[in-house]
Amino acid sequence: MADAGPLYMGFDLSTQQLKGIVVSSDLKLVHEAKVDFDADLANSHYGVKNGVFTIPDKHEIFAPVAMWVEAVDLVLQRLKKSGLDFSRVQGVSGAGMQHGTVFWNHDAERALQALDAGKTLVEQLGGDADNKTNGVFSHPYSPNWQDASTQKECDAFDAELGSPEELAQVTGSKAHHRFSGPQILRFHTKHPSAYKQTARVSLVSSFLASIFLGRIAPIDISDVTGMNFWDIKAECWHEKLLALAAGNQGVADLKAKLGDVQRDGGKAVGQISNYLVKRWGFPKDCQIVPFTGDNPATILALPLRASDAIVSLGTSTTFLMSTRQYKPDPAYHFMNHPTTPGLFMFMLCYKNGSLAREKVRDFVNSSISTSGSTENKSWDHFNTEALRVAPMEYHDAGKGSKQMRMGLWFPLQEIVPNVRAGEWRYIYNPATKTINPEDETLSESFYDPRGIIESQMLSLRLRSAGLVSEEKNAAGNVLPPQPRRVYLVGGGSANEAIAKICGEVLGSVEGVYRLDIGGNACALGAAYKAVWGCERASSETFEDLIGKRWDEAGFVKRVADGYQEGIFERYGEALEGFAMMEEEVLRIEKGGKKRGEKKGEEDGDQDEGIAAGVTGEPDRKRSKTQQGE
Repeated sequence: MADAGPLYMGFDLSTQQLKGIVVSSDLKLVHEAKVDFDADLANSHYGVKNGVFTIPDKHEIFAPVAMWVEAVDLVLQRLKKSGLDFSRVQGVSGAGMQHGTVFWNHDAERALQALDAGKTLVEQLGGDADNKTNGVFSHPYSPNWQDASTQKECDAFDAELGSPEELAQVTGSKAHHRFSGPQILRFHTKHPSAYKQTARVSLVSSFLASIFLGRIAPIDISDVTGMNFWDIKAECWHEKLLALAAGNQGVADLKAKLGDVQRDGGKAVGQISNYLVKRWGFPKDCQIVPFTGDNPATILALPLRASDAIVSLGTSTTFLMSTRQYKPDPAYHFMNHPTTPGLFMFMLCYKNGSLAREKVRDFVNSSISTSGSTENKSWDHFNTEALRVAPMEYHDAGKGSKQMRMGLWFPLQEIVPNVRAGEWRYIYNPATKTINPEDETLSESFYDPRGIIESQMLSLRLRSAGLVSEEKNAAGNVLPPQPRRVYLVGGGSANEAIAKICGEVLGSVEGVYRLDIGGNACALGAAYKAVWGCERASSETFEDLIGKRWDEAGFVKRVADGYQEGIFERYGEALEGFAMMEEEVLRIEKGGKKRGEKKGEEDGDQDEGIAAGVTGEPDRKRSKTQQGE
């Protein structure tokens, strides 16, 4: 009977919320609940804003760990109120924002195993409400993915193996402010006493798993590759990088703090804690399946096949692919797949997503307003103009000309490419393979709806080109290398113009699809991981099991065509010019020229962002202006 079958839980611990969902064996959503840290824990004296504390002059952004512990109490309470019968839950997994670290003290393991079911978690683990005592933590805070206080440490990591390229080759990524390795190095240097008092270090995902397991949980095989510590090919900790963070004499100690890595993404790390059995009624044999990072969990929200791509169109833009190829580069990330050995997760992150598109939208709306107002947040005029213009159109090129207009729009300092905030427009002549700046006195040319979408999609295509291969369409014709499918998520996925141009630029053999799962991608991926971990046959892959049960019609809608002969090739021709344009902008900026800089702007830190950051929290809370995009 449906009311008696097994249930599976998935959690998502993000910057601003803890979300918990429950699914049945057939992947149907049964219950969901969430805790908003600002709104729901306002009376708990944490004093956070948007889930974090910020010290702007030090570029520090961090969160109180006790707040997360209290949120677990509250989300379970809300799930019970929704009618959840905890005795039916057979498996639990979860996701946590990547890179963040939690520092446990030497009392933590004992405290987790000796919890009193008559008291809340936060009473026993979190210290007092004002953080005057740290409870089971050697440090009361966890650095957030937006933190950018580790530039010196990042420089050290990039140099340790000889270059950022070599660090990326070994660990999957160059050094990033938010990555755990540079953060642990800074923690060791800044708080040596607290570091010495640290018995174990968890990532956010394994911290959350530890709460449910009742002991310190291992880091999983995917999330570990977001640390700059793990040698992906050798499948072990890289001792030279550990020595950089801990000192030559501290490598063994840091290894002990980090613990073992769970290599099988579906193998349970243990049964649920006795505390949760007694307090909430979980069955004693409920399995804890390894928790993973939020980005890896996102690719588990559907049976994503190799060569499928997910484009998250939120505040930031995130591009995810599952691939068998390992081709690391400092411009992007390669991580181990969370469930399937032999696969990797390719990830591109951009800070300038919806904000850049909204800026162009506001200009278009103000230009047709008699008052010049930017209050109109409708996308209608933006979409009309974007679809009116031909691909890579340049009006002044002359009859028969194939010159192309292209540009970069960065309201925020960008990571890919690594350049300050600004706007640049160029004209590319593919016949002569030359680029020339467009006259920036033509201010309207800098606010081009089609151009901003093309620019963002061309960057994705340029950097993912080596990971796609020729594909056959339904008619058996061999098409040029491109994704098999493109799935859109996030606020921008509802915009028809963005979807159409995405398909034109990126292609896709089967078309462009909108993945309509609200803000539940990470939590759903985690819940599906729990289903797979508990119900898989001995050699059954995640993709096979979930693919058999996943209701595509209920979650996915085809919203645009993919490959269109002629158009796809024209954008392919534009790629060389686009790469030339990026190189030219980087060259000019390195030389100090301020083209595109607005009066009063200053060059920023030439690494990743300070406050805006880029994590790929693909389905986080969005602004009202993004919702209608």
